[in-house]
Amino acid sequence: MARAVTPARKAVFTAAAWTVAIAIFFPILWTILTSFKTEAEAIASPPSFLGFDWTLENYAEVNTRSDYFRHFMNSVWISVGSTLIGLLIAIPAAWSMAFVPGKRTKDVLMWMLSTKMLPPVGVLIPIYLLFRDAGLLDTVAGLILVLTLINLPIIVWMLYTYFKEIPGEILEAARMDGATLRDEIIHVLTPMAIPGIASTLLLNVILAWNEAFWTLNLTAAKAAPLTAFIASYSSPEGLFYAKLSAASTMAIAPILILGWFSQKQLVRGLTFGAVK
Repeated sequence: MARAVTPARKAVFTAAAWTVAIAIFFPILWTILTSFKTEAEAIASPPSFLGFDWTLENYAEVNTRSDYFRHFMNSVWISVGSTLIGLLIAIPAAWSMAFVPGKRTKDVLMWMLSTKMLPPVGVLIPIYLLFRDAGLLDTVAGLILVLTLINLPIIVWMLYTYFKEIPGEILEAARMDGATLRDEIIHVLTPMAIPGIASTLLLNVILAWNEAFWTLNLTAAKAAPLTAFIASYSSPEGLFYAKLSAASTMAIAPILILGWFSQKQLVRGLTFGAVK
C-alpha cells in the first residue's frame, strides 16, 4: 500500500526541488543577463540584477567580429557526427555484451570506463603528434574521430544497460522465426531500445557540443567550434565580461533549446527499464 504524502511534505519537497533547480540554473541566467549589459555594468560592484540599461551592442559586436554561423556548423558536424559514428559502433558491441554469454563482460566494461579516468592532458602530446603527421589538425574529421573515441565508452555503457532490460526470449523467438543477426539487431533490438538510444544520442551530443579541451588544442581556425568561439573573447588585454557572456549565450542557446524540446524523451530514456 502506497504511503500517503501530506500537503506539508509535498510543499517541502517542492520548495527543495525549486531551490536546487534555481541554484543550478542561476549561473546560466546570470550569463544571459550579463550579455545585455555594458562592459561597465558587467563589472560594477555591487552588481545589478535587473536594474540596468539593456543593450544589444554586445551581440552586434560579437556577430561583427566573429563568424558565428561557421563555428555553429562546425559544432553541429562534430557533435552529431561523433555521436552517430559512436552509435554505429556501440550498438553491436553492447548487443554482444548484453546477450552473448561471457565471463569477462564486466571486466571489459570496466576497462572501457577506466579510459575516462585518465586526465586528457596525459595523452595530449601523442594525439597531437599523430594528428599532425596524419594531416588531421584543425579538421572537422579529426575532431569527430577523437570525440568518437573519447565518448565511445559512455555510449557502450549506456546502451548495454538499456539492452540488458530487454528480455532475451524476444530475440530467441526472432531467431526461431529465421531472423539473421543483422535482422535481429536492426529490426528487433533497435526498435525496442529506441528510448534508450535516443537518450544516449542526446546526452552524447551535449557532451561533444560542450567539449573544450580537445577542440581548443586540436584546432586553430578552420574547424573551430563554438567552444573556440567563446575562448576567443578571453584575451591578454583582459576579460570582456559582457561580450564573453554574449558569445557564451549564443553558444549554449542551441543546446538549451534542444534539451528543452527533448526533455520528455530524455527523461523517458534515462528511466527506461527502471520500472518493471
